[in-house]
Amino acid sequence: MRIATWNVNSITARLPRLLAWLESSGTDVLCVQETKCTEEQFPSDELRELGYESAVHADGRWNGVALVSRVGLDDVVGGLPGGPEYAGAQEPRAVSATCGPVRLWSVYVPNGREITHDHYAYKLKWLGALKDAVAADAAGSRPFAVLGDFNIAPTDDDVWDRAVFEGSTHVTEPERAALAALRETGLSDVVPRPLKYEHPFTYWDYRQLGFPKNRGMRIDLVYGNGAFAGAVKDGYVDREERKGKGASDHAPVVVDLEL
Repeated sequence: MRIATWNVNSITARLPRLLAWLESSGTDVLCVQETKCTEEQFPSDELRELGYESAVHADGRWNGVALVSRVGLDDVVGGLPGGPEYAGAQEPRAVSATCGPVRLWSVYVPNGREITHDHYAYKLKWLGALKDAVAADAAGSRPFAVLGDFNIAPTDDDVWDRAVFEGSTHVTEPERAALAALRETGLSDVVPRPLKYEHPFTYWDYRQLGFPKNRGMRIDLVYGNGAFAGAVKDGYVDREERKGKGASDHAPVVVDLEL
């Protein structure tokens, strides 16, 4: 079973690449983030023509998440149970479903913006709610994973230059502590193997030749419970999808399971 996660940075802008990638990669389930469309605008028909069902949680702004599966979509839950609100509403940043033998979450963790911004406090509250929401599944015997854009680099090795990020979000101790608390529910970090460079980055800024110079971060993560992690046979970042015109600033993270 092949499972992937990809922040597409607008599914409308990335649709031709997405459809071609699904066909060529043989992916069974794709967790999508930053759809930037309404649920009605989501390309469910185009995906259905390729044999994929879609579970979408989106409102048309800069966030939005989805699960795209060709092995079934059952018990779909849109949203983060018990999650905090921001600006008077709960943003569409999580969707979960059972896809064949596994239970999966696609998440788009708030960015945090700046350490002094109220979005940073919201980010930490959101991560705490995520921990509470997944705890039972994480400790269970069924294969279970939370995949997506976490907007946090788990270690200093997961950024191209730690000094550049000093005083910024994505690398602070409270954020990393929230990730550690999430792992303590029974999840482990399924780290993809590096294909070209020493560290498997998943995001490169569009500016200042970030991708050609490999000035990246590993912020797109796969957190699986024991049954999930124990079934992993391979994992990698598909850097080819970050190349060329019209690419997202994130690359897909692919995990192969033997179940």
